[in-house]
Amino acid sequence: MSDGTATTTTDLDVRLEKHRVELTGYCYRMLGSSFEAEDAVQDTMVRAWRSYEKFEGRSSLRSWLYRIATNVCLDMLTAGNKRARPMDLTESTPLAQAALSPRPDNTWLEPMPDSRVLPTTDDPAEAAVAKESVRLAFMAALQQLPPKQRAVLILREVLAWKASEVAELLGTTVASVNSALQRARATLAEQQQPGSGADASDPLDDEQQKLLERYVAAFEGYDMTALTALLHEDAIMTMPPFDLWLTGVKDITGFMTTLGAPCAGSHLVPVQVNGLPGFAQYKPDPEKGGFTPWAVQVLEISDGRITGFHCFLDTQRWFPLFGLPLHLEAEADQVEEGV
Repeated sequence: MSDGTATTTTDLDVRLEKHRVELTGYCYRMLGSSFEAEDAVQDTMVRAWRSYEKFEGRSSLRSWLYRIATNVCLDMLTAGNKRARPMDLTESTPLAQAALSPRPDNTWLEPMPDSRVLPTTDDPAEAAVAKESVRLAFMAALQQLPPKQRAVLILREVLAWKASEVAELLGTTVASVNSALQRARATLAEQQQPGSGADASDPLDDEQQKLLERYVAAFEGYDMTALTALLHEDAIMTMPPFDLWLTGVKDITGFMTTLGAPCAGSHLVPVQVNGLPGFAQYKPDPEKGGFTPWAVQVLEISDGRITGFHCFLDTQRWFPLFGLPLHLEAEADQVEEGV
């Protein structure tokens, strides 16, 4: 390989890599899966690299990459699997009937670190839209749309593409794009399901920050009285991969003191996840000492209370994704925050 070719290859790698985060965000919204999104982007990069000589520059490199990524995602979605939250699949279960029944990994909408899907921007409005569009409730609603409607809605409403640009990308007409967008909006308007409320500011305001500090103190102290004061009366708790979900303070705190009792004495490390505040929960490790991973918690806040408390339990997958260690020594308070 000549030096010129090597330089060109390196330059192309750099140019492609600049788009990785935004493409991952797009594929994540399309697929509802952290790992499938990263696989889709890697496939997109490989396809772009291999076919770059055929790229004639009739569109921007960015538009071309989105075209490839869209085709990759549509191919992956032909199996028809719709990622979901527990409340999208079953009715709420009273605590007295609570049973932990797991479902396969590909059932569930998956959490995603903000840093992997939210590009840095100086535009506060653009940043706010991006964050809102990866929140769990919006992501779950997206999964109810047919794949092409999903692509149209994300490109038009989230990424602010023109109808003509979307039509060119999808190889269709502006009228078809506008019709798909109208149908997608109508479907989303009907998707006001449990767990759709989250109005956390960006960045968090002082009251929300204090609420989180009180939550950490209550959870780490396993103080159910303090926790009760922080939860909305209709708060929801979910625990994928289990399809169980609980509604209301009494059932949530009752679960935590019965089936969830081993979580007493846990340590929480802040994470930024799905445009919302969250924590990596480590619970005491009775065998090795210190703390062992238990869940990535995603919190939804509304009107000064916690309305959603979502615990993703597959820690062997989630903790490495967030760059978190799989064991903490007892001096857990020394862990660097904000991983």
